[in-house]
Amino acid sequence: MASSEAQPEANDEKMEKVRKYKVLNQYAQKGQTVFVGSSLMEFFPIHELQQAFGYKGCFYNRGIAGYVTAELLESMEVCIFELAPTKIFINIGTNDISAPDYRLEGLLANYDEILSQIAKRLPDCQVYVMAYYPVNAKAEFPFVPRASMEEVFQRRTNEAIREANEAIESFASKHRYDFIDVNEGLLDAEGNLKAEYSTDGIHMLPNGYAVVLNNMQKYF
Repeated sequence: MASSEAQPEANDEKMEKVRKYKVLNQYAQKGQTVFVGSSLMEFFPIHELQQAFGYKGCFYNRGIAGYVTAELLESMEVCIFELAPTKIFINIGTNDISAPDYRLEGLLANYDEILSQIAKRLPDCQVYVMAYYPVNAKAEFPFVPRASMEEVFQRRTNEAIREANEAIESFASKHRYDFIDVNEGLLDAEGNLKAEYSTDGIHMLPNGYAVVLNNMQKYF
């Protein structure tokens, strides 16, 4: 959990990424595929994996680490609409679940508004609402002491993630968007994120994203 002193710095970093994306958008092709969300999307090495697996198309990653649904709502012009995508893959909300004041109702209200705005501004866009990935609160990771993650794992549990996934799936259906669960192959026998795919029990290594991308290929 970030200290109150570190929070302004984190917010500045997010704002700087939005600024960078706005500049990048001037060089981007319209009508392509956009990946949008929080760190679980920003850290997706889509371009390297795309080349390795030979997937065609143009992908733009507009994920921002630390983002919650309310922040994405504030930056949708830059992260989505300026690119006028024909396909969107979205994974946003796990940081909402991690927050001390988390309420499922608040997450759903923001997510509903996100999807409503996309439907209004991009009526012909294919939108894929991605299931949240599982976590692993049990394994030890070499560079992240488990004690440093305990507070987050008190709220960001696989049970809370499953509950949110079920609710988000209903909202996707309401907007006639596809809810896609691309988690096959990520879970261990206990239903946790496989330790060999993760850096800290939440974020994934490239081999974990390779599994996800393989599961996503039919949607490209």
